[in-house]
Amino acid sequence: MKAEEVLPILGAHPFLDGLPAAHLACLAEGAFARSFPEGAFLLREGGEADTLYLLAQGRVTLEIHRPGRAPVQVESLAGGDILGLHWLFPPRRWVLDARAVTPVRSIGLDAAHLRACSDADPALGYAVSLRLLRQLYARLERVRLQRLDVYRAEP
Repeated sequence: MKAEEVLPILGAHPFLDGLPAAHLACLAEGAFARSFPEGAFLLREGGEADTLYLLAQGRVTLEIHRPGRAPVQVESLAGGDILGLHWLFPPRRWVLDARAVTPVRSIGLDAAHLRACSDADPALGYAVSLRLLRQLYARLERVRLQRLDVYRAEP
């Protein structure tokens, strides 16, 4: 998929909503469409963290592998979410597995390209950083609620 073909898809994703056209154009140069069938891994623990996925459609479960035991599901993601934050900092390795629960359509952003765009244009880097922080905050809030188990009925 060429940059001009992926541009409208990038602009429509909630993560990049409101980003100026010039910033989207820079990101589109390192973007690619990627689909995963049900049951496929989008990323595996220990693998190189080289992509930020913008999920367009489908459901993904994040799992922590436990040797000799079933994996533990820690979160679910769906269309409109992002996947893969470990490309930001060394050692740039995935720390969990991400498995497609349903067929998934996504746009991948090459992490090296994303970092280069952000370094070259501090306004773009700032805009992406704010969006990433917003995502991280929302995920921490979900984890907090899960840990509290606020929906469990007390006896």
